[in-house]
Amino acid sequence: MNTSPEPVFYCRNVTKCYEGKPVVSGINLDLKKSELISLVGPSGVGKTTLFNVLAGVDKPDTGDIFFNGKDISGISGKLSYMMQKDLLLEYRTVLDNVILPLLIQKIPKQKARSIALPFFEQFGLVGYEKKYPRQLSGGMRQRASLLRTCLQCSGSTDTESLNEEDTEYPVILLDEPFSALDALTRRTMQDWFQDLVTSSKWSGKPLSAVFITHDVEEAIILSDRVYILAGSPGTISGFFEVPEPRPRSRDFSLSPEFIQLKRTILDTIFQSTGL
Repeated sequence: MNTSPEPVFYCRNVTKCYEGKPVVSGINLDLKKSELISLVGPSGVGKTTLFNVLAGVDKPDTGDIFFNGKDISGISGKLSYMMQKDLLLEYRTVLDNVILPLLIQKIPKQKARSIALPFFEQFGLVGYEKKYPRQLSGGMRQRASLLRTCLQCSGSTDTESLNEEDTEYPVILLDEPFSALDALTRRTMQDWFQDLVTSSKWSGKPLSAVFITHDVEEAIILSDRVYILAGSPGTISGFFEVPEPRPRSRDFSLSPEFIQLKRTILDTIFQSTGL
């Protein structure tokens, strides 16, 4: 008997076309509770197009997308997502930036602030509540943006009612959130983020994430599974399990297992693209 848990987020046979030409085709993805999966591929293969479809910004031409058992195909506002740029508003403090999703939900400002403040320690932002984005480093800006994304998660504002028996679990979608950072800051953020997903719970529930990147090493460092998007139109040409449990030490990226998996993923991408 198959005892594998049901995915909290998945898509089946998703195709998206522009001007009648498919950009991505026949996409199938599964994300289970507490998992982090990455979607990796070369530039121009349709990663951002797929991201917009998964997030509900665009509607798939064919196929279905499910979140906590409900069909959300083409419906925006059901999933929390973060683009490459942090998109913080320079004229608002960090605290007033991160509460924007709560204000959109018509939650009064003072209550929204009281909801957000307890999470500042978890996100390493204590002491920055009243600062403005221009006063933050690139890594701190990304932390603030991620906190804002998490506050958008379904049910995250009702912290008293959340427990393990509830059927809805938070999922976030991230489109190359660390790509603009320098190499050292990016690695620090990767370590922090995998620890957030691995050992933390978002308002009492395990957090799951889909991470889109062009960086194979980043995908292996962060993910439970790495999906390869390649070809034209973009299709899933394979996926690979990362055997090392999270959170992973920095030595993992120097191990023979890491190097072999990186080589295998790169070979798959090169074969799929004819490079």
